[in-house]
Amino acid sequence: MDQQKRVNILIVVAALGYFVDIYDLIVFNVVKNESLQALGYTGDALKSNEIFLFNLQMTGMLLGGLLWGIMGDKKGRVSVLFGSIFLYSIANIINAFVTDINQYAIMRFIAGIGLAGELGAGITLVAENMPKEKRGYGTMIIVTFGALGAVVAGLVGKSFGWQSTYIVGGCLGLALLLMRASAYESGMYQNLVQNSNIKRGNFFSLFKRSDLFLKYLACILIGLPIWFAIGVLVNLSNRFAEAQGLIGKIDIADSVMFAYLGLSSGDLASGLLSQYLRSRKKVVFIYLGLSLVLMLIYLFNNQVSVSYYKWMCFGIGFATGYWALFVTIASEQFGTNIRSTVTNTVPNFVRGAVVPITLSFASLSGTLGVIHAAFWVGLTCIILAFLATLYIKDSFSKDLNYFEID
Repeated sequence: MDQQKRVNILIVVAALGYFVDIYDLIVFNVVKNESLQALGYTGDALKSNEIFLFNLQMTGMLLGGLLWGIMGDKKGRVSVLFGSIFLYSIANIINAFVTDINQYAIMRFIAGIGLAGELGAGITLVAENMPKEKRGYGTMIIVTFGALGAVVAGLVGKSFGWQSTYIVGGCLGLALLLMRASAYESGMYQNLVQNSNIKRGNFFSLFKRSDLFLKYLACILIGLPIWFAIGVLVNLSNRFAEAQGLIGKIDIADSVMFAYLGLSSGDLASGLLSQYLRSRKKVVFIYLGLSLVLMLIYLFNNQVSVSYYKWMCFGIGFATGYWALFVTIASEQFGTNIRSTVTNTVPNFVRGAVVPITLSFASLSGTLGVIHAAFWVGLTCIILAFLATLYIKDSFSKDLNYFEID
């Protein structure tokens, strides 16, 4: 098999993996009301447990990003790719049979740990195997196709019960493991293994040099608006609709599905635009500006309807559809011996950041109301992302075959 065919197969495996990853990541937001009602929760108790379980899943992803990232540099990218898929698939199947909130919490936490590894491993493998001028196409395909997993999660969740929806996600992941033989390690990683004197996966090395730490922090901050949009504007779209007078009319599953259709379209467009402009940073600036404009329209337009919210969720998803670029930027900023650690931890720290983001939103909502609370939290995220993008160097066509030395 020639190199191009091997790379194509690798992209397919990573894209399918991310498809299942996003399905299982979003499935809780699709079935949370139905599943918690089945366990006997209603009213304020249901709302508080929604936030509790979602934050627990995100916390698991934060810890899992660190675990899988270090393992990816020490043990290999492929082992992480499929180890993570196996863990979150099993957790979601078991999740279908929980009978109380404690069991539910444990399964969401374990699923979160598993969900943390697939994207970083897939992006790292593709970035290290593709020609430097074209690797943006590979990461674009992974994220564009993968985002459609949320759409399927929404459709399955609306058509079947919450238990069946969890089981479908778990079975999709286990089926994907049959493709394991098609994935292979990159030449860059194999070269790293042969250099036994180079430290691999040393997370704390990111804090020993100020330049590495600031670059690492900047990579995290660039992604904040994406998960503010998903964690607040989309996942809580029913609350914004109620504030505008649409009481009980917004289906969160529809909001999520339309947002991820937008994300998929946005990732496709941002990837193509990045290749055309031969720049990562310029495209991120464009998307941050679009995110700000659409956030203002979403929050402050009083002429609303159910269809309006669906299309606004699509627009917000499109405007934050630079996830592929964001993860690619993180992967391209660091050497081979720490690349997996960075590429896994950065997106999962961003996902984990949804915890302080939602807590800040909840705290401000009590005094400012949901509309103005969302505005100030969202504006802060966008400003931080803008400053972080200014700080980093553009990494388009950067040679990735090098090591970071303490």
